[in-house]
Amino acid sequence: MDAKIKILITGADGFIGKNLAEHLNANESYEVLSFDKGCDESLLDRYCAECSFVFHLAGINRPQNPSEFKEGNFEFTMTLLEKLATAHNSPPVLMSSSVQAELDNDYGKSKRAGEDALREYATNSGAQTFIFRLPNVFGKWCRPHYNSAVATFCYQIARGAPIQINNRETELMLVYIDDVVDVFINAMSGTVLIENGFAKVSPEYKIKLGKIADLLYDFSDSRVSLMCPPQVPGSFEKKLYSTYLSYLPVDGFKYALKMNADERGSFTEFLRTDGYGQISVNVAKPGITKGNHWHHSKNEKFLVVNGTGVIRFKKVDEPDIIEYYVSGQKFEVVDIPCGYTHSIENLGESDLVTVMWASEPFDPQKPDTVFLKVL
Repeated sequence: MDAKIKILITGADGFIGKNLAEHLNANESYEVLSFDKGCDESLLDRYCAECSFVFHLAGINRPQNPSEFKEGNFEFTMTLLEKLATAHNSPPVLMSSSVQAELDNDYGKSKRAGEDALREYATNSGAQTFIFRLPNVFGKWCRPHYNSAVATFCYQIARGAPIQINNRETELMLVYIDDVVDVFINAMSGTVLIENGFAKVSPEYKIKLGKIADLLYDFSDSRVSLMCPPQVPGSFEKKLYSTYLSYLPVDGFKYALKMNADERGSFTEFLRTDGYGQISVNVAKPGITKGNHWHHSKNEKFLVVNGTGVIRFKKVDEPDIIEYYVSGQKFEVVDIPCGYTHSIENLGESDLVTVMWASEPFDPQKPDTVFLKVL
């Protein structure tokens, strides 16, 4: 069996480090060497001698004393590079810096100094290096009430707690954690976008604080409205929704639906979408027939998941009846076209449970439902 590639991650317990480590740990080709605050420094000596690639993610951004900026962002970088030199090891090094390195404050100066040290390492060793000046990063496992408005908003809104926005028009430049991790991992093979000497994560999202808050409140309200947030691949909304769900309290994953129940069974809306229809669950008691209506434009799909029954159709202006026998023992989807009146009858001794998709959410102002018996 081939030896695993040893990857050193400094700051492995941090937000980005934890996400990166979990991705790498899922690949049997890699062995992750995790180093973070509190680890014995002798461990770093061993890791620097063994590693084939370094993700240098450790840093300080909210110290109690401003002097800690220099210690955590520059001096630790120097320590890492000196230990690599002592070990006569010159692996590629990827450093997470910050867009604030452009600023003339203590944090920016310390990050710039760390960048300069890494450039000198590249010159002296010939090793490949990557410096990422990251904007705000959002995603699962980011610590709320620390340095991320997105994490704090998600945490508060998921608990029904208030948030504070000083200016709704304030714009944030954001990148998503999984996009960051993907780009970082690609960098190990040298595949990375460089602009003006700095490696880039794509896509970036520029969005106002007020818009972020509005989206998060919509996500929270979706448990009542049943509207599924937009899930367009690559969209900011999709990534923000995934992030929001990761901040739900541990006792808050479950929520109730409104069951419209009577002696015949029940009908329960599960999910509504903007442009992709509605999903519901229909329960028919033994011997019960439901439906006996047709639609002008709306079409549906029925999937029986429990029990046995028969779905009957006929065109509204013709006498011929079509029958499809269905069972939860064999999953088959039945299309319900417009212009056909239809019904579903429970032929068994247990509840007939049907998952129903409709091409548009039900609108009581325009129901598009016309009563007409099949039999």
